[in-house]
Amino acid sequence: MAVIDGVGGYLPPGVITNADLGAELDTSDEWIRRRTGIGARRWVADERIATSDLAVLAARRAIAARGDAQAPLGAVIVATMSPDRRSPATAPVVADKLGLQPVAAFDVGAACGGFVYALAVASSFVQSSLAEAVVVVGAECMSRVIDRTDRATAVLFGDGAGAVVVRRARSGDVGRIHCFDLGSDGANVDLITQKGGGSLIPEPVETSEKWLQVQGRATYRHAVARMSASATAVLERAGWQVAEIDVVVPHQANARIIDAVATNLGLPAAALVKTLHRMGNTSAASIPLALAHCAATGALAPTQRVLLTALGGGLAWGSAAVTWEHSGQVIDPLLGCADESTGTSAGKSPGELENR
Repeated sequence: MAVIDGVGGYLPPGVITNADLGAELDTSDEWIRRRTGIGARRWVADERIATSDLAVLAARRAIAARGDAQAPLGAVIVATMSPDRRSPATAPVVADKLGLQPVAAFDVGAACGGFVYALAVASSFVQSSLAEAVVVVGAECMSRVIDRTDRATAVLFGDGAGAVVVRRARSGDVGRIHCFDLGSDGANVDLITQKGGGSLIPEPVETSEKWLQVQGRATYRHAVARMSASATAVLERAGWQVAEIDVVVPHQANARIIDAVATNLGLPAAALVKTLHRMGNTSAASIPLALAHCAATGALAPTQRVLLTALGGGLAWGSAAVTWEHSGQVIDPLLGCADESTGTSAGKSPGELENR
C-alpha cells in the first residue's frame, strides 16, 4: 500500500481580483462571484517564471514536510496542461532543480483531472516497487494559455502549484491510498481544448486556436454527472459510506459544480472544501493546493477519510479514496493573499474555510 507523506503548495504573489478584471473586461465582481464563486486568482507577472519554477517551490515544501524523510525519492510526476515546452516534458526539469537526477520523471496530461491521474500512477509505482517514494506535482501557469481579453476564460483560471510525496506504507502508519476510479470521453474533446500547436493544427495557428477554450454550459453538465458517478464508484470500491467521509476535496473549477456534486451524493456540507474563492481554477494544481491549505490550517488530520474528485479536458475524470497519513508542519499557500477577511482558520472544519 501507499500513503501520502508530505504536502506543500505555492501561489505566486500577483493577486488579480474581480475588480481588476472588471476594469478591463465587460464583467463585474458580482457577475463573476454569482456564476463561479471566484473572488480572486494569482497570475505570474514575471515572464521569466515558468510552470517548472512553481512546481519546484511546491515540491520543496512537500519534501520538507515529510514525516518519513528516510524514504528515497525515486520518481517525479508532474500533472500540467501548461508545460514549459511541448517537448521535452516539464518533470525532468523539476527533478533536476530538486537535485534528484537521474530518477524517472515524466508529465501526465489529463488537464484539470491530472493530479488524480498522477496520484494513481505514483501509487502504482510504490506498490510495484518501482520507487519507494514519488514526488507528485500539479503545476500550472494558466495565465499563459488563456486569452486575457476573453471574459469566458479570463475570470476562471489562476496560476499555482501543489505537491505531495507518496511513499510505501509502513507498519504503524495510520493512512492509506485505498483506491481510484478513472475514466475518459474523447467524443467530447472540444468542450475544453487548446486546439493550436499540435500535430492536428500545427504552428502557425489562428489567434482563436492559440488559447484555451471552454464550452461552459456543456462542461458544467458533464462535470456534475461524471464527478458524481466517479465519486460514487470509488466510495463503493473503498467500502465507505457517504456519512463516513471527513473531508471532500473536489477540483476547484466552479462553486456551482462543487455544490451540485455534493447535492447528488448527499455529501456533508461541513466536509466540503472550497478554495477557489481565493485561488480561482488552477487546473491540475487545485486539489493539491487545497490539500496543503487544509493540512496547514488544521482542517485535515491523520486518520481522516478524504475523497478527491475531478474532471478536466479530454474529457478525463477521476476520484480517489484516501485515509490521511501526513502530520508534519505545512506552510499555507494562501498566506499573504489580499483577501483574508476571515482571518485565521486553524482548527476549522473544511466547510468553514470558504470565504463567503
